[in-house]
Amino acid sequence: MDNLLYKGTGADKTANSAQYVTFSIGEEFYGVTATKVHEIIGMTKITHVPNSMDYMKGIINLRGSVVPVVDMRLKFRMEEKEYTEQSIIIIVEIKGRLFGMIVDSVSDVIGIAENSIQDTPHFSTKIETDFISGIGNNNDQLIIILDVDKILTAEEIQEAEAKSA
Repeated sequence: MDNLLYKGTGADKTANSAQYVTFSIGEEFYGVTATKVHEIIGMTKITHVPNSMDYMKGIINLRGSVVPVVDMRLKFRMEEKEYTEQSIIIIVEIKGRLFGMIVDSVSDVIGIAENSIQDTPHFSTKIETDFISGIGNNNDQLIIILDVDKILTAEEIQEAEAKSA
């Protein structure tokens, strides 16, 4: 596939640190554990599925597999933004199923020491704190670590699977 930017390899933890794929949505930086990321691709044709949740942008064909795609700005109740050359789809595994997450841009794959990740404080963010597993620090840049298994509820996953069947 021409727009493949990253192919996950199941990064291993070394020296009490974990690998995270970092990305931005708006002015905030986020990270997801690299073991949940299958690949990162550039924007591609998304087929709209009628009567879907507003943040479910549709489905893509990923080498013969149908993958539902979620616009993370809409999922996190942020203002919708037109996709640009920087817009990226991160293919992640959520509860055993592949999903695409549209983000504004991908930053890097970084290692964050486990002892530098703090529990989620009770503060005001644009997303529900249930999705957040902690706050990491990389070169004085705070990174909101997301738990991808909590981004979508079981009902949302079931609906996405039904729409993409």
